[in-house]
Amino acid sequence: MQIKNVQIKKLLNNSIIALLFTLVLNACSHQAEVTPSLARVRTVMVKTGPGAPDVVTTGVVNAADEAKLSFKVAGVIQHINISEGNQVKTGQVLAELIPTEINAQLSQAQQLNDKAQRDVERGERLYKDQVIALSQLEDLRTQAKVAAAQLQAAAFNQGYARIIAPSAGTILRKLAEEHELVAPAQPILILGARDTGYVVRAALSDRDAVQLKVGDAATIRIDAYQNQTFTGHVSEIGGAAQIENGLFPIEVKVQTDKSLATGLVAELSIQPQLATKQTLLYVPTGAVVAGVGQRASIFVLDHDVARRREVNVAFFTRDQVAISTGVQAGEQVITDGALYLSDGEQVTVVASERSANEQSAMTQSTESRS
Repeated sequence: MQIKNVQIKKLLNNSIIALLFTLVLNACSHQAEVTPSLARVRTVMVKTGPGAPDVVTTGVVNAADEAKLSFKVAGVIQHINISEGNQVKTGQVLAELIPTEINAQLSQAQQLNDKAQRDVERGERLYKDQVIALSQLEDLRTQAKVAAAQLQAAAFNQGYARIIAPSAGTILRKLAEEHELVAPAQPILILGARDTGYVVRAALSDRDAVQLKVGDAATIRIDAYQNQTFTGHVSEIGGAAQIENGLFPIEVKVQTDKSLATGLVAELSIQPQLATKQTLLYVPTGAVVAGVGQRASIFVLDHDVARRREVNVAFFTRDQVAISTGVQAGEQVITDGALYLSDGEQVTVVASERSANEQSAMTQSTESRS
C-alpha cells in the first residue's frame, strides 16, 4: 500500500512539473510574438538651393526666325510649288505670279528708256549745231534719267513677282492658293528657318517679368516629350505690355538638336538671377507630415531615432519644399514612413534603389536651379 502511494505521488509531481514547463514555454512564445518590430523608413539628405522660386509659365514652341513671304506687286498666283510642312532649300522658287502684266510693264519701261536715249543723242547733235538751247538739251537728259529709273523699278518688280526661299527651313503655313488675286505685301507663306533653332514664346505678369533678365536659365518640358527635359535661356523680354492682355511677352531660346514642330505646348521654369544671391534648404514634399501656414513638421533622423522638428516653409516647388529655418544642410530627413512615426521612436533605415533615385533626382533639381 505504501509503495502504491509513493508511485501516485511521483506521478503527480511529474505532471505538475510538465504543466509548469508548458506554461513557461507558452509565456515565452507569447512574449516573443508581441515584441514590436522597429519602423522601416527611408531618408533623404537636406540640400541647399536658390533662395527664390522659379518663374513658371506655359508657352508655345516656334521657329526662332519666322519669315512672312509675299509678292511685292499685285497679281494672280500662277503656281505655289510647296505645301505646309515641306522642307525647302535656300534659293528655291516657292511661288510665282502670272507674268503677263509685269512683263508688259517691263517692256513698256524698256521702250520708253530706249526712246529717251535716242532723244538725248539727237539733242546732243542739235545742240552741237546750235539748233537748240542748252536748257532743252538738259531737259532731254533729265527725261532719259527718269526713263532709266522707271526701267530699273520695273525690272526690280519683275524679280519680286516670284517668292524665293531666303534660307533653308520648313514651310509653317500657306496663306493663299493658286489663281487667287493677291495684293502687294500680302503674306503668302510663312517660313521657319532651320539653322536658327527654336524658341518658346510666352507672356508674364509685370510682377514676374521684372524678376527676369536676358540670359536667365530655363528648364523646358514639352508634353510631346514626356520623358525628356530641355534647357534654354531667356533671349528676349518685351519692353511694353501687350495691349490685349496687359502681359509682357518673353522668348526662351531652346538648346536642342532635335527638329521640333511649331505649336507644341511647353512648360517653362525660369530661374531668376536674383535667386542666386541667397540660398535656402530643400527637402522632398513627402517629408512634410503636417503644416499650418508657413509652419510645418518633419522628422529628422538622429542616429536610429526619429526626431520631430518644426520648420519654417519659404515656398513649394514641383516636388520639393524650400525651408528657411529648422534644419541644416546634410541632415537626413525621413520621407517614406514619416506619416506613421511618433517623436523619439526608434526606426530602421531601409536603403533601396528607389530612395537612391529620389536622392539623385533631388540633387539634380537643386543643382539645376543653383
